[in-house]
Amino acid sequence: MLQFLKYVFATIVGIFLFTILSFFVLIGIGSLMSSSETKTEVASNSVLKLDLNQVIRENAAEEDPFTEILSGGNSPGQVSLPQIKEALANAKIDPNIKGIYLKAENPMAGMATLKEVREYLLDFKKSKKFIYSYGETMTEGSIYLCSVADKSYLTPAGGLDFNGLSANYSFMKGLFEKIGVKPEIFRVGDYKSAVEPFFLTKMSDANREQTQSFISDMANNFYGDIAASRKIPMEELNNILNNALIQEPTDAVKYKLITNTGYWDEFETALRHELGFSADKKIEYIGLNKYLKADKLVEEGSNSNRIAVIVGEGDILSGESQDGTIGSETIVKELQKARKDSKIKAIVLRINSGGGSALASDVMWREVELTKKVKPVIASMGDYAASGGYYMAMGCDTIVAQPTTLTGSIGIFGVLFNVEKLMNEKLGVTFDGVNSHKYANFPSATRTMTDAEKNMIQNSVNKGYESFTAKAAKGRHMSVEKLKTLASGRVWTGSQAKANGLVDVLGGVDDAIRIAAKKAKLKDGDYRVKYLPIQKSSFESIVEKFGNDQEDAKLKAYLGDFAPYAKQLKNLQSMDKVQARMPFELEIK
Repeated sequence: MLQFLKYVFATIVGIFLFTILSFFVLIGIGSLMSSSETKTEVASNSVLKLDLNQVIRENAAEEDPFTEILSGGNSPGQVSLPQIKEALANAKIDPNIKGIYLKAENPMAGMATLKEVREYLLDFKKSKKFIYSYGETMTEGSIYLCSVADKSYLTPAGGLDFNGLSANYSFMKGLFEKIGVKPEIFRVGDYKSAVEPFFLTKMSDANREQTQSFISDMANNFYGDIAASRKIPMEELNNILNNALIQEPTDAVKYKLITNTGYWDEFETALRHELGFSADKKIEYIGLNKYLKADKLVEEGSNSNRIAVIVGEGDILSGESQDGTIGSETIVKELQKARKDSKIKAIVLRINSGGGSALASDVMWREVELTKKVKPVIASMGDYAASGGYYMAMGCDTIVAQPTTLTGSIGIFGVLFNVEKLMNEKLGVTFDGVNSHKYANFPSATRTMTDAEKNMIQNSVNKGYESFTAKAAKGRHMSVEKLKTLASGRVWTGSQAKANGLVDVLGGVDDAIRIAAKKAKLKDGDYRVKYLPIQKSSFESIVEKFGNDQEDAKLKAYLGDFAPYAKQLKNLQSMDKVQARMPFELEIK
């Protein structure tokens, strides 16, 4: 009877959840159908409200109506670089758009992505239309973007962060020792620091050297852009940072980082003055999502000439791409389709990844090699294109990176976790069994590996490194000996990689598209750009989001602040045992 009641209760709960989800889906479908049929009419003298307090993705899905419901209202939205570019390019020539209200208190993006957005804003300013920004707080990224604004407002009581860049790593050796987990590490290269968090308590000398090098170079580019826009000598800006001279909004005005302190009403008063409005006239703001549904004024090129931008964003693994991952099967299919499509004249492979599975990276490299025999393939690097991300790029005809892109990290590592002590001594679980052959139980996480078994994995890692460096040398047209002096797992910025030959051109995805068009002998304006893979439907995104959010919520509920570390380990275990990956979960802020 108890078992019967348990099944009845489970059935009732299942029906209840299905009913709720179905209700949400029906509402969402109705909302999407109505919104897709509605074309936005832009009122005269409108101001484009560009809200960048979101996750800025390479190719985000369309807005779905469930973000607020499934996240409890606490999850940020997301917007893509192509959407931002499209809106700003259209607004630049739209007579009904008089300027931009930039809302960017906490843009959630890497440094190379922020630079791309900033360049789109600078291009918009060529129209002589205004950009005004307003915020109650300002992060480092906010100050970077708002430095292009004609007027930049911060509330008098607002907070701001302007103190320099730092890179931080989390080390878990102490945790593993406490719980009885022993990591078995296999790697090649002094700088291949991705596994250091497993067996060290602080950075190695080699890792500290490379991190200091790329952080300093990134800072020079990042603050150099701010200094140029605000007409502050770089020496003076460094003095401001080193002496923490900006503590209050008034300090930011004094040192010319922003133009004004003021509240919202004061900001709107200035905006009305810019627009030539009377004090009581309402300002017509139009948001990004609505504006994307307005008339397209930018002329499109021939539909018979296309540049395909194939986007890979996240950890690299075998199989199909999911949200936040690059699946080799998906990228291979897209390359094959683009190669066979006669309308596609060239391909840009847009990469934003710190790496992952060495096997999956190699599979995608092979498809790039086959494709570039048929039509040009240009690599465009985002925030990261390191290790496996560089593996994807190295076979392309030309590699384009932003100065603040993190790339290189040419190296291989393997890691296995021995949980024998944890299971035996902490949990009281023991293991026993029989084997048909000597290595039938290899690899195993519940016993110590023999020297012979360790040698097998190390040999596999060594072989992977030799293959990686040989293919990189071929792609970069340099000797293997020369390539290896740049390898050993070392991470470089885009500007450093340009200087040492790992990158060809400094620029963004638009620069890569122009190079691709030129190599395909296409004239400016005589082609269209198509982003691939096609984004999932809103329904598919909702289902996937629901699953991911539920999993993340469970981890957070059980582990609290330790949830991110558990997720890191889970992601690592889902990949192959031999990986091409940059320093583990690098955080720059």
